[in-house]
Amino acid sequence: MRPVLAGLCRYESLKDGSLDLLDIAIMNDALDVDAENRDRAQAAMERPK
Repeated sequence: MRPVLAGLCRYESLKDGSLDLLDIAIMNDALDVDAENRDRAQAAMERPK
């Protein structure tokens, strides 16, 4: 459901077969990378200079 909640696809696309498991895996990977990048950017901003 992460891709749906993130607005990357519609729930109906999951139900009607428009998207397959590979599509969902790719979107989940992209969401993981985005979260990791945000965490790293936040940590870098919090480091003392």
